[in-house]
Amino acid sequence: MSAETGAGISVVVCVYTEDRWEDILAAVSSVRAQSLTARETLLVVDHNPTLLERLTKEYEAYDDSGDVRVLANTGPRGLSAGRNTGIAAARGDIIAFLDDDAVAERDWLRYFAEGFDDPRVLAVGGRTLPAWESGVRPDWFPEEFDWVVGCTYKGLPRGRVRVRNVLGGNASFRRAAFDAAGGFATGIGRDGDKRPLGCEETEFCIRLARAVPDAVLLIDDRSVIHHRVPAARERFGYFRARTYAEGLSKALVARSVGAAKGLESERRYTTRVLPSGVARGLRDAALGRPGGAGRAGAIVAGVLTATAGYVVGSVRAHRGGVAFSAGPIGDTGGRAEGVRSAGGEGAAA
Repeated sequence: MSAETGAGISVVVCVYTEDRWEDILAAVSSVRAQSLTARETLLVVDHNPTLLERLTKEYEAYDDSGDVRVLANTGPRGLSAGRNTGIAAARGDIIAFLDDDAVAERDWLRYFAEGFDDPRVLAVGGRTLPAWESGVRPDWFPEEFDWVVGCTYKGLPRGRVRVRNVLGGNASFRRAAFDAAGGFATGIGRDGDKRPLGCEETEFCIRLARAVPDAVLLIDDRSVIHHRVPAARERFGYFRARTYAEGLSKALVARSVGAAKGLESERRYTTRVLPSGVARGLRDAALGRPGGAGRAGAIVAGVLTATAGYVVGSVRAHRGGVAFSAGPIGDTGGRAEGVRSAGGEGAAA
């Protein structure tokens, strides 16, 4: 894809709280500073009239050019419906997503665009690095669990590689992907500050692969963003809550698409990547290196809490306690019939 076609990329940033005001402004600035200029940046505000009004005033100077547009989420509360609102409003042939508490490196969009030179490619994800509020990674926090804080984790392949799913906070899709598979499923994924569920992008990517069997989904780790990790998420309590929520989320996805596909990447992760991480932590502890025992223990604890979440989520899904759905873009946030399953950031791509 040439530089001239960079104008065909729309960037969607979903926002929900004024507490991230400075982060939101930084995210937009990083998009506007790209070496490959985006056609537009869409700020989708999730049912927060005060934030909607404030952002509208902040970017009113861009109304005529359409460089930055501020929209209200037209679907139910939550990240999935916010993304669907952005997709419906976007003018670009490619739609990229950036977290509201992240900043993109200058060539982020350029490397995304290169991936779409192959017409079979329907999605390109990038590499997300943690920006710890404390300034340093906690000694006990294993890199294998960086997905807990929305970042690329140890165990993912490096370079430009084919994957089952991309991670939603740093990803891009052809519009044709949504034409083929519908939108992100509502009733799954993030909803403001509620339990940190996820997996909406995992479920969508698996659904996309079923709709377009020859589709190629890539990760290019040159497309880098830096994701802020607040102090509250550097604590073990959040780690435990997030891994439990991941188990709940995986149960919903497995219920929808089947365990074979829903847990395909996770099997390698739990049988190869995590045991190696435990061994490395224990070795570091034996050598007197700081945090080694803590990292090994955190990996074990993370597996146990995720497993507990998966069991609980499977029981709830079997009983039909929760439902999520997805449909064509433009039907008030993707709520039409399409995926209807008892039943949430994905731990493995």
